[in-house]
Amino acid sequence: MKKIMAVLSLCSVFAMALAFAGCSGEQTFEAKNWESGDTVVKSVAIDVEDRAVEVIPSEDGQVHIEYSESEKEYYNISVSEDGELTMTFETNKTWTDYIGTKPAAEYRKIVVALPEGLSGITVSTTNETVDVSSLAVQGEISLNSNGGDLNFEKLEVGTELSVTAKNGNITGSVRGGWDDFAIDCKVKSGKSNLPEIKEGGAKSLVANCNNGDVNIDFVA
Repeated sequence: MKKIMAVLSLCSVFAMALAFAGCSGEQTFEAKNWESGDTVVKSVAIDVEDRAVEVIPSEDGQVHIEYSESEKEYYNISVSEDGELTMTFETNKTWTDYIGTKPAAEYRKIVVALPEGLSGITVSTTNETVDVSSLAVQGEISLNSNGGDLNFEKLEVGTELSVTAKNGNITGSVRGGWDDFAIDCKVKSGKSNLPEIKEGGAKSLVANCNNGDVNIDFVA
């Protein structure tokens, strides 16, 4: 009987902890906008968690970022002296905040508007998709999602396009011809329309996909 009472008591404490966690996990999100203005941005690096990232062309030549943040989930946005804009995800959650439902999808999306001609773009996230519309950069575009799809269209790179996905598909198109790119493609537990290795070409296309398919086309 004592053992049964002890187990029931432990279950009661655990249930109260869960109830408390559900209340403490509530957050108030606020929509925000960041604009580069007169700040010179030459490259962009976005490194976040559990956020969908959509990259679109800028209509005015500046960088615009739309996002939502709360008192427990927020971002650090800064521009270095050499013009690299970085956006990183920050959190001050306790373990109880991870119990229960996650924030609504509208609060877990970042929209970034970028001008043409940047020296490089890097986007990395987890458990969500990365979508990139038609853009051109002078150097490298690097896209990474651990737990989501990568989708892109008509990307133009000066040196290299590098795409990595785990538990998600890689689907998109790059500007240029087949002969313009050297290809290095590694796929595990999935299909690909690219060869594992193709030499030649002034530019590089590197694709790594674990538990997903790769489908990348070349367009004029």
